[in-house]
Amino acid sequence: MTVRVALAQTKVGADKRGNLEAVAERAAEASARSARLIVFPEASMYHFGRQNDPLAPAAETLEGPFVTRLSELAQKNRLWILAGMFERTDDAALVYNTLVLVDDTGTLRGTYRKMHLYDAFGYRESDRMRPGDGELLSFTIDGMRFGALTCYDLRFPETARHHAEAGADAVVIPTAWLAGPLKEMHLTTLLQARAIENTMYVGCADQCTEGYCGNSVLFDPLGVVVVSLGEAPGLVVGEMSTERIAEVRARNPSLANARRDLYARWMEGPAALRR
Repeated sequence: MTVRVALAQTKVGADKRGNLEAVAERAAEASARSARLIVFPEASMYHFGRQNDPLAPAAETLEGPFVTRLSELAQKNRLWILAGMFERTDDAALVYNTLVLVDDTGTLRGTYRKMHLYDAFGYRESDRMRPGDGELLSFTIDGMRFGALTCYDLRFPETARHHAEAGADAVVIPTAWLAGPLKEMHLTTLLQARAIENTMYVGCADQCTEGYCGNSVLFDPLGVVVVSLGEAPGLVVGEMSTERIAEVRARNPSLANARRDLYARWMEGPAALRR
């Protein structure tokens, strides 16, 4: 079986209405190209701004205008939508960096709150955000199983592996990957590595706002590029196939060959390793 997935690469600013108009335009294009799922970047609702800009005033609840509009667009275009937003918390200064999944009937099917906050490369997301509790988001479209992660989660291989162990055929990753020395190379390399080591499809929809990488891409289970974008706004549609996954896993059974018994001992600590 196959599923057509669209990756939308957009610019995001402070104008929430304008950001939603861009979402609407790409959703219509994805529907016209027979996509079943469209993935938008992290923080598609409102931009990150400068590092010290407060995000809480722009945050919304899951019943707010952003999710309501996503539901309307999903139902209108008959496709699933995954997009990032800033969600209110009970702390007046902190927000959740949340992915929202809406199905093709407009029903909110789940959320994922980013658990690895980007306190790296001189940046501190934890000053403005609260981490998620590790509740992951997975879903099935036309018999294909998907997992979802957010941006910095990509640097932690345990996250994609967990989805693979739970039966995912693909992981989709909304990102707002900051540009910088070697950063574009890191993004591409890590996405490709997660695909190869888990023999699964891995796709990223990135922001192309000034200061971000762009380079949205979909890799197949052997790490081959299916579709990709450069640095400009745009949309690509790639086909994922369960037959391709089965073929690759027959040739490269790394998941089947994993030594989970030993890994479990490692996690117990040094004493377990001496047994």
